[in-house]
Amino acid sequence: MAKPKKPSTSRQPNGASSIYLGKDGRWHGRVTVGVKDDGTPDRRHVSRKTRAEVTKVVRELEKQRDSTGVAKAGQSWTVQTWLTHWVENIAAPSVGENTIDGYRVAVYHHLIPGLGAHRLEKLEPEHVERFYRKMQANGSAAGTAHQAHRTIRTALNEAVRRRHLTTNPASIAKAPKLEEEEVEPYTVEEVQRLLLEAGKQRNTARWVIALALGLRQGEVLGLKWEDVDFANGVILVRRGRLRPRYKHGCGDKCGRSKPGYCPQKINIRRETKDTKTRAGKRPIGMPEELLKLLRRHKEEQERERTLARDLWEEKGYVFTSPIGEPLNPNTDFHKWKDLLKAANVRDGRLHDARHTAATVLLLLGVPDTVVDRIMGWEPGKSARMRSRYQHLTSSVLQQTAAKVGALIWGSTPHQFPPTPGGSVPGLSQGPEPAEPMVYVACLGERYVPFLHHEHAQAVVSQWGADRPGKPAHVEEWDRPQWEHEGPGGVRAIRDRMPDRRLVHHAHAVFLPGGERLNIGRDEQWSVLAWEFETELYTDLPVRWHTTRRPGQEVEAQVRGTDKGAVCTAYAEACAQAVDRSRNPARYGDAVGR
Repeated sequence: MAKPKKPSTSRQPNGASSIYLGKDGRWHGRVTVGVKDDGTPDRRHVSRKTRAEVTKVVRELEKQRDSTGVAKAGQSWTVQTWLTHWVENIAAPSVGENTIDGYRVAVYHHLIPGLGAHRLEKLEPEHVERFYRKMQANGSAAGTAHQAHRTIRTALNEAVRRRHLTTNPASIAKAPKLEEEEVEPYTVEEVQRLLLEAGKQRNTARWVIALALGLRQGEVLGLKWEDVDFANGVILVRRGRLRPRYKHGCGDKCGRSKPGYCPQKINIRRETKDTKTRAGKRPIGMPEELLKLLRRHKEEQERERTLARDLWEEKGYVFTSPIGEPLNPNTDFHKWKDLLKAANVRDGRLHDARHTAATVLLLLGVPDTVVDRIMGWEPGKSARMRSRYQHLTSSVLQQTAAKVGALIWGSTPHQFPPTPGGSVPGLSQGPEPAEPMVYVACLGERYVPFLHHEHAQAVVSQWGADRPGKPAHVEEWDRPQWEHEGPGGVRAIRDRMPDRRLVHHAHAVFLPGGERLNIGRDEQWSVLAWEFETELYTDLPVRWHTTRRPGQEVEAQVRGTDKGAVCTAYAEACAQAVDRSRNPARYGDAVGR
């Protein structure tokens, strides 16, 4: 049998690995792992004493090449040099100003001092985990350690993408445990106390917008008058205020280490930026009371402009300093803390006002799609954001438990006792299976939908008795028609009689100097009001406030369900109004000269 012919050459095909004994007596291996920047093959060389050793290394390189890829040849990075390059040359041009500020703090204050000396390719997950523990042992909060974790993970992901690393040790390392504290939104009573106190301060409407509409701090401070549509009662959110960033304007002669303390400091950052997402740019409807407050605020700003004369910087912002500059977010934060103390309300973050507004929308049963638009949440993230911001208060839990009991056991849900006045007796209050019709009580321009005809008729009859001569009747709407066309949709349909209470009012106006102004109406009066009449209704025994009118008169208003408490508070409100008319500066009132 003929022997097979020996190949004419023993060359390996192009790109294949090779192992050979060199003239130096050592075994050598060469592995092609990719292509260099100039287009030539990236062929790595290894050398060992024995063939078995070099074969093992060659096989490992081939396996790494075929799975995760081999680290790019070239500059030998340390953690410090890579993080510095990443934050200044890669991240800074592509992220927002606030984001890069957070990255720089994490990189320069924490990551470089703690991990900077490591060779990049030698960094292990255990190094990173020990660094997190050391941060917390030295007093850093879990949130600070978690911010450092997110930053280094993002930076090293970019190193992997550019083949300076094969794997990201920060993605393997266990992140610091971060227990998110449950935010307790402010109660309705706390909100009313805050708004009462805010009425004594400059820029009152700034806090009303935060608590009533839930705008973020930057969104409120970035509002301009061109964004306020008084005719349609709408605010358009489309930009946010940025935190200033300063440089020395003195040529580093003032001796201050931080440029922000330089007497001649210069802001090197733009004042505002557009909203981060398309969902963030949104119109929001305003309650009538807020519209009135904004009109009054605009008049006060006009007086401040007159007083400031040549010092006024006209930039069109709704909320400004006394010379027209946009408010500094840091100053605004401290004003919030002062407001909490003055109103004797528990301490909380400024962002808790946003949680409060979101929870109020939950209590009112506002549809989720409307909530998302008001709060500015992206569709893909809205469910998670609602679960984070909308808190189940005791009243929500009680109402839900009552409905569950009625459904399972057929019992009438427990009715929590109303204040004097009560609901109309003799009518069923429990929910029943949905009917194909919706019975709408048409009360002037107000439409109130009911599940049962008897409830709608009772409200119309009582409304007519309370307000002789004002039109009121019941209409039958097809349920799908109401769901698509009725104000409030299906959530507005009532399955029980609304509460009806006697609300007591008191009112007085004082001229500058404290003299009482006769305005031609009773000082005190009482009105029967339904719970859907938000302009008259109150759940509190009493609440009162004083405000300065554009014409410089001071108005005292009191209302509540407890007549005795209203009378007592009326004397206190009048006393404050007299003092406020005589001492406007004590209450932060801007009085024209």
